[in-house]
Amino acid sequence: MSTPFPDARRAWTVLSLGVAAQTSGTVFVSVPAFLIPLLHTERGLNLAQAGLLAATPTIGMVLTLIAWGALADRIGERWVIAGGLALVALATVGALLSTGYVALGIFFLLGGMAAASTNAASGRVVVGWFPKDRRGLAMGIRQTCQPLGVTIAAVTVPTLASAGGIGAALIVPLALTGVFAVACAIGIRDPPRPVTEPGVATPNPYRSSGFLWRIHAVSLLLVFPQFTLSVFGLVWLVTQLQVPALAAGLLVGAAQFVGAIGRIGVGILSDRVGSRVRPLRWVAISASAVMLLLAAFGAPRWSAAAIVLVIAMTVTVADNGLAFTSVAEMAGASWAGRALGAQNTGQFLAASIVGPAVGALIGLVGYPLAFAAVALLPAAAIPLIPGEAAEHDRL
Repeated sequence: MSTPFPDARRAWTVLSLGVAAQTSGTVFVSVPAFLIPLLHTERGLNLAQAGLLAATPTIGMVLTLIAWGALADRIGERWVIAGGLALVALATVGALLSTGYVALGIFFLLGGMAAASTNAASGRVVVGWFPKDRRGLAMGIRQTCQPLGVTIAAVTVPTLASAGGIGAALIVPLALTGVFAVACAIGIRDPPRPVTEPGVATPNPYRSSGFLWRIHAVSLLLVFPQFTLSVFGLVWLVTQLQVPALAAGLLVGAAQFVGAIGRIGVGILSDRVGSRVRPLRWVAISASAVMLLLAAFGAPRWSAAAIVLVIAMTVTVADNGLAFTSVAEMAGASWAGRALGAQNTGQFLAASIVGPAVGALIGLVGYPLAFAAVALLPAAAIPLIPGEAAEHDRL
């Protein structure tokens, strides 16, 4: 039975605003990737140049995630989220007014640096307002921000860019970040924090046990199957299984939606079983199994492979909310921002490796063996997952 918690309306309001804030930041970060067709086919940039421009917001996020988390630990989440979104809006204005690609890239970089504020702080504020037996659900909902933001960008950016150029495509992230910067400043309240004695330093959770280090390592390994499928799933369907391009696109889009729902479901499951690491172990086992299963499929069985791909794309994203919630709970109120920033930083760095590394592997040995090789990484994560006895709620 769920434990009642005070100010439930405030908790759900904060969750809603946190989701909106991170979704808005994700839309901005996703814009350059959906500008690649325009930049390459109409503006004359080669794919390497367009790809570098598309990577600049993510590079900016990696540079500042831990710093934003530390600031949230010090001053609270409300002004980190609202201020960060306001800075993203300003960077968007700068990108709108840019007259060259170097300036555009600089503002995309600066916007990414500012957008990192919502990644660390929105997770921190959610776990702070919800009790332990509802955090899995809340963080599962919060983890839908990334697919939701990418979907908004995918639907709006190409159409607006083809009709009105880069400036028109930037109107949507400008409106979203501007509106929600104000809404978060008004509506978000920092969760209660434990009272500490003046001059008494909070113990560093990274020194007291290896739990956080192990969760970070597990998450790094589980990034590989997730991004392998998000980057190469579509091209695998089209080029290897001869799935029509439209059908393949619809299938991948459906998988993203199902994956978002799956994140909520596994969060609820973790609340029910009273553990984050036990479902995390199930996810790691399942991720390894589905990657091996995908490796076994060929063109004559593409309809069955398509079903397995949807399942695989759902399973391989299910760990994110579990790991985030576990990291925040183990780090405690004084360290959650920095720990979540470190968690995100590691995942972004690992994700940046997936494209070139797995792409080269596919070129060398083909899709089946590459998928089988990727299956080894979640298998390697299984023994690294801490036992349930090591879990402690320090929030």
